[in-house]
Amino acid sequence: MTTYAPAAIEAKWQDKWAAADTFKAERSADKPKYYVLEMFPYPSGRIHMGHVRNYTMGDVIARYKLATGHNILHPMGWDAFGMPAENAAMASGGHPKDWTYGNIADMKAQMKPLGLSIDWSREFATCDPEYYGQQQALFIDFLSKGLIYRKKAVVNWDPVDMTVLANEQVIDGKGWRSGAEVERRELVQWFFKISDYSEELLEALDTLDNWPAKVKLMQANWIGKSRGLSFDFGLTGAPDGFDTLPIYTTRPDTMMGPTFAAIAADHPLAKALEASDPDIAAFNTKCRAMPTTEEAMEKAEKLGYRTDIMVTHPADPSMTLPLFIANFVLMDYGTGAVIGCPAHDQRDLDFARKYDLDVIDVFQPLDDATPVADKAFVPAKTEKVRYVQWHGPSGVELTCQEAMDQTLDLYEKNGWGKAQTQFRLRDWGLSRQRYWGCPIPVVHCDDCGVVPEAKENLPVELPYDVTFDVPGNPLDRHPTWRDCACPSCGKPAQRETDTMDTFVDSSWYFARFTAPDADTPTNMEDASYWMNVDQYIGGIEHAILHLLYSRFFARAMHMTGHLPASASEPFDALFTQGMVTHEIYQTKDAKDRPVYHLPEDVTDGKLADGTEVQTIPSAKMSKSKKNVVDPDDILAKYGADTARWFVLSDSPPERDVEWTASGAEATYKHLNRVHRVASEIAGMDNATGEGDEDLLRAMHKAIHDVTMGVETFGFNAAIAKLYAFTNVLAKSKAGSAAKRQAALVLAQLMSPMTPHLSEEIWSMLGGEGLIANAPWPVADEAMLVEDTVTMPIQINGKRRAEIQVGADASKETVEAQALALEVVQNALGGAAPKKLIVVPGRIVNIVV
Repeated sequence: MTTYAPAAIEAKWQDKWAAADTFKAERSADKPKYYVLEMFPYPSGRIHMGHVRNYTMGDVIARYKLATGHNILHPMGWDAFGMPAENAAMASGGHPKDWTYGNIADMKAQMKPLGLSIDWSREFATCDPEYYGQQQALFIDFLSKGLIYRKKAVVNWDPVDMTVLANEQVIDGKGWRSGAEVERRELVQWFFKISDYSEELLEALDTLDNWPAKVKLMQANWIGKSRGLSFDFGLTGAPDGFDTLPIYTTRPDTMMGPTFAAIAADHPLAKALEASDPDIAAFNTKCRAMPTTEEAMEKAEKLGYRTDIMVTHPADPSMTLPLFIANFVLMDYGTGAVIGCPAHDQRDLDFARKYDLDVIDVFQPLDDATPVADKAFVPAKTEKVRYVQWHGPSGVELTCQEAMDQTLDLYEKNGWGKAQTQFRLRDWGLSRQRYWGCPIPVVHCDDCGVVPEAKENLPVELPYDVTFDVPGNPLDRHPTWRDCACPSCGKPAQRETDTMDTFVDSSWYFARFTAPDADTPTNMEDASYWMNVDQYIGGIEHAILHLLYSRFFARAMHMTGHLPASASEPFDALFTQGMVTHEIYQTKDAKDRPVYHLPEDVTDGKLADGTEVQTIPSAKMSKSKKNVVDPDDILAKYGADTARWFVLSDSPPERDVEWTASGAEATYKHLNRVHRVASEIAGMDNATGEGDEDLLRAMHKAIHDVTMGVETFGFNAAIAKLYAFTNVLAKSKAGSAAKRQAALVLAQLMSPMTPHLSEEIWSMLGGEGLIANAPWPVADEAMLVEDTVTMPIQINGKRRAEIQVGADASKETVEAQALALEVVQNALGGAAPKKLIVVPGRIVNIVV
């Protein structure tokens, strides 16, 4: 009997797969294609168990689809640009390129032993000039189609990293990398016109049947379609040129409840006022230093500056309201001005209380509940309320939506305003003031203005000879890189030094994988064959921006001739997996501060010196909390198949899975057992046995159940069935032929999860070729039909016995067999049963 030796087994079969080009993807007219893609990783330097789980899930699908006759594309690349590399270079004195490619090499060396069915010949990193040169070509094509423009905009500015940050990169008012207080600055920026696609991106969500509902809802909320009222306040006391103040509100039913109006510090009117009023200028400067994220603005104290201007109501010019400049109003959202209705908006109420403004109830709850003094009454639009201060009759009971519709009709009829649909989605600012990113391929010429680089000059490569000894973008101070000839007139000009947001890099990589060596962004023949991605897998943290930007890019690439129309929604199915977690072990230092300990340093709740540790329930693996399990250690101790099996087996894949040492040990023991059972069967002679048909029935049931589990992403359920089938096989008294057949099928069913062990067993039992190329077993439907069923016998509500009857046995047959049981006869004592109820195929109830 051979011994299960994962290290030797796994290296052997990986070499054989590589030698046979088993997973190389090529177009084929003979097979249906299937494109499996996991969200590609950032090369931080080490893979973690979350990577193992993510890529194992994709690998299960890819190997299963290969076995079911599909032509598979399963590629891998690296999302390699971004600030972490620059920060590392500044900290170490190295170079972002060297740091990045070194990390890629390290992570690839960690991933290869996992035995993933990846076509590594298609590998690329987004920092490869061959990749970002084609991204620059896309930029030029998008620019020619009017999908990109340049304008002055207020941005989040990190004064330490000296770069623009997206709203999502501002955490609690601070830069996500530097931790510095983020400021607001006005800079000229490049933008994608994604807002032009708001309606289309929203409506198309309804076609994504194989996306999680929560992801579609998150995207719908981000796009944020609303129907409201557009109107103008009149102005009195305003500077020349400011006669009206345009406003948009999503709650027109509250138009008789405002007690103030407010504008952003960057509003043209606020800027006009600050020119002659130092106090307003100082207030506006303070507002501009605040972060612009919704989260940060919600948490921040609501501040306002009351101007001398009054606004007049469009429906009643005698109604005048004070105008404030307020720190919670953003210029790039709506018109940069808001109507303040404190009774029905919490932010407005907080502001009104602070500045002693009136609060007018437009509507009240139907139950006449007394409003809480510091809490606004904000019912859902579908909720019915009693309107007491509005344009209709007082006391009428309507849903908010009904009142909104009536108000819109009234305002349009009287010329007081217009019904208008707006979207929350704003255009995508892509400019970043950093070195390690894709250079924006435009040139600034004194004569020609802003000119796109000629495509024959692409890629515009990043210079290597840069320094990071001072903050800011090294491209701005490079002695020669900025200097170039204008592609239009040939005169001296300067390159754009802003680079692209890294979201751009990841918004089209899936298309590049279809033809990674093409001398254009895509090869239409390859893109038409391989697209769409049939199964996309990744974390829920990318549910909004990455997926939304990719959907926009796919449309833009179609418009510019780089993708077929059928790829406008690039991901047919999406799966968002849970995290891998682990307990946290901590003690306290002399100042009662937590001290964290590695799992391997804790035994039976104690450190080596006997100190007891506090165990904190399972949490996301974090280097700072030292609850990280290194995949290298697991692979060295147990092998890749153990790691793969465990991360799939413990919980449904959409939920978090807790890594435990005992769980990994149990998995390893189980795989040892599978290997041992297979070895025993391989050594059996041809003696016959009993129970061949029972074993084969169990085999076909396992085929059916495991197939259903894999098809529905129920990997943990599939593995549970494999555990059960292994038990049946191990205990079976069947003959060698039946057991060999069952063991070969067990190896096939396990092969997507434990490919190395499965190849070993397949070879050991005489399977033909590689199990990776073997067709998936098909369940015999006839074998799934049970010939007999076991029915419990209850006497006066208590289970006393059971009988086996034919699956198609009649009620009379079941009754006769039940009544013939000795235990039933003893209970009846010669009398007839008071009741005898037969539930076909389920149970027999007897009342005596």
